[in-house]
Amino acid sequence: MKTRPAVMSDLEVLSGLLDGYRQFYSQQSDIEAARLFLEQRMGLGDSYILVSESDDGALTGFVQMYPGVSTVGLNARWTLNDLFVLPNYRDQGAGKALMEAATQLAREHGVARLILMTQVENQRAQHLYESLGWQRNTAFYGYLLDIK
Repeated sequence: MKTRPAVMSDLEVLSGLLDGYRQFYSQQSDIEAARLFLEQRMGLGDSYILVSESDDGALTGFVQMYPGVSTVGLNARWTLNDLFVLPNYRDQGAGKALMEAATQLAREHGVARLILMTQVENQRAQHLYESLGWQRNTAFYGYLLDIK
């Protein structure tokens, strides 16, 4: 499976992938909002988006990372916020290829650590992450605060 950085000409198809990702997490479909969100990310350059392609050049998935820093570690740490592969391309190496490409990109940027969160019941994703050497964080609790 081939991976590469997303470009603006991917926007239409990538918007559909993002919409599928959001629906996976029980969000209502909204292609236009997904497109606007991606246009903002790509325009501002505040995230790194990689895509996977099938042999015929069709986009099959994406991974998105947001740069950050660690005050304690005094280094860069990126949040791997999104990973999504179309259902027809799962178990064909797209997710693994995207994760490996994300790791390589972070390495090239001198990033000390990648972090991610996934739903407790998303065992398929957990298996992928652990097969690639990711370790479940047992030292810290995650908390959320919704600001409305």
